[in-house]
Amino acid sequence: MFYLIDGHNLIGQMPDIDLDDPNDEALLVQRLNGWASRTQHKIWVVFDNGLPGGPSRMSSGRVKVLFAPHDTSADSVIRKRVPSLNPPRSWTVISDDHAVQNVARKHKIAVIRSTDFVKMLEAPPPPAKPSAEEDPNLRLSRDEVDFWMDEFGGDS
Repeated sequence: MFYLIDGHNLIGQMPDIDLDDPNDEALLVQRLNGWASRTQHKIWVVFDNGLPGGPSRMSSGRVKVLFAPHDTSADSVIRKRVPSLNPPRSWTVISDDHAVQNVARKHKIAVIRSTDFVKMLEAPPPPAKPSAEEDPNLRLSRDEVDFWMDEFGGDS
């Protein structure tokens, strides 16, 4: 799954990141990197007011960071990029901007509001699957071990 995110829109909904913080973009990218690693998703996050604009060195393997040129907005960059997202069903746009949402829906791309995506980011990771030592249902009984040892010619 791929996500195209309006970065400052999302930061505005984050309880622990402030738009007035000079490191707000880096803090969000750090959070997105952690989530993308846990979920194996890929993310493109677009921020407003980049100088000179374009890709950022904050990008990583799973999170691509772009800054909109100073004479445009992240919303505009996202609206222009949406028609080229293929296949559309593998993408989700994260934005509260109605024009962005409308363009995404027109191209059959799912939309999630920023407040709802924040909940996804804050959700605890799923529990790890138990090992044989932790889950009695995964253990073999002594009789089962003996059976399989006999089948394969081993000593029990």
